[in-house]
Amino acid sequence: MLCFILIVGGLLIMMGQHDRSEALFYYFRLEDQVPETHLLRFIEKHISFAFVREKLKDSYSETGRPSIDPELLLRILLMGYLYGITSERKLIEELRMHLAWRWFTGLGFDQEIPHHSTFSKNRHGRFQESKVFEQLFEEIVARCLEAGLVQGDNLSVDGSFVEANASKESRIPREQMAEAAKVNRNVRQYLAELEEQNPSEEPVHEQDQVSTTDPDSTYATKGGTPARLGYYDNYLVDNQSCVIVGVQGTAARMSQETVAAQDMIARFAQWQGREPVSVVADATYGNGEFLQWLMERGITPYMRTRDSALRKNSLLYGPERFTYLPESNSYLCPAGEQLNYGGHSARNRTHVYIGTRKRCGTCPQKAQCTTAPIKYLAIHVHEPARQRARDLVNTAAFVDAQRKRKKVEALFAELKNQIGLRRLRLRRLRFVREQFFLAATAQNIKRLVRFLSRVPRPNTVTI
Repeated sequence: MLCFILIVGGLLIMMGQHDRSEALFYYFRLEDQVPETHLLRFIEKHISFAFVREKLKDSYSETGRPSIDPELLLRILLMGYLYGITSERKLIEELRMHLAWRWFTGLGFDQEIPHHSTFSKNRHGRFQESKVFEQLFEEIVARCLEAGLVQGDNLSVDGSFVEANASKESRIPREQMAEAAKVNRNVRQYLAELEEQNPSEEPVHEQDQVSTTDPDSTYATKGGTPARLGYYDNYLVDNQSCVIVGVQGTAARMSQETVAAQDMIARFAQWQGREPVSVVADATYGNGEFLQWLMERGITPYMRTRDSALRKNSLLYGPERFTYLPESNSYLCPAGEQLNYGGHSARNRTHVYIGTRKRCGTCPQKAQCTTAPIKYLAIHVHEPARQRARDLVNTAAFVDAQRKRKKVEALFAELKNQIGLRRLRLRRLRFVREQFFLAATAQNIKRLVRFLSRVPRPNTVTI
């Protein structure tokens, strides 16, 4: 340390100068540099990732050079989602400099950090074949149930549009795909998979135009935003704890949201051994088929029905003003006249009941009932389930449930703003799902370890 003595205006100033020369030896422990309240220390204390080696042991050869530890790769990937680093190149650069990250991965200063290309090689091989990211998510959910963090009684479901890593200018007509496959590897692989008809993947909604960059992506919009290529990330959330108990990546089609919701609810019910008490959603999910599916399982639906705008804005009598007569399979109108069964409309999924010219022509309430010569009443095949949902709308429980549903929107905001998944990095549905599973796992781990840190636990949560 050098010291300069300056005399300014009769005052003595002692100004030090730091010597930047390096010492030959240091006594340094990574363990001492990570605060006790650090998130990664909480994760290391409460969660073990040793299951990864057991899960992947059959994917490695018994001869040859030892591979990179798969648990190490998983820890590195998980940190990217915990701290919002979407680029694997950037993740490796940060790992070289971040002391807490090195400590969490177990990499000392004298150990080589994996190359970023290692993640891509394992993603297309062992990780994809073993579905290790999906299993990691499910194991964390199971631990949340075991720890008492998740009650599992009242759930919310919603989907969010996530932009694909492809521009709308990359779309070409489907009939030109065969020609494009001659020079485009992505298209060639996509067409080969379609030809194989792989049963492990559900069919993606066919479009007239397909992106040559990401053929699985869907050109769609949601929430009034301009149309883009993307996917839907669907969440099933426990209202009490805000833990994600189900995640599903699908094509960006509204019809896929209820399909994903049924799959997530069924799987979660299987995990906890019972059906949830209620499910909350917006009006997108309020179709007759989904409401019927919930009613058959005794699940209370807190969601508005998807009634047509014509019906909602009409001043004429709605179906609720008519009384069903099961003994004659007919309806009684508000004026006391009978409407007889007229058949089934498969296209609209309705049963049709029709009046007569004699009864409707002289009816004093015809102006309030119909503008046609006779009354034509269309009743949805699942109308009892739809009416059940309508009756719940005016209850205090419905208002409370819809208020709690806002937690799902907060999770999607965290996904896009903090985790950085506003635009996907990987392409193709199977790799997009990897990103969704890892992001949801990171969100759940934060809540689990903070809960366990507040509640004393005798043992480490091992998965």
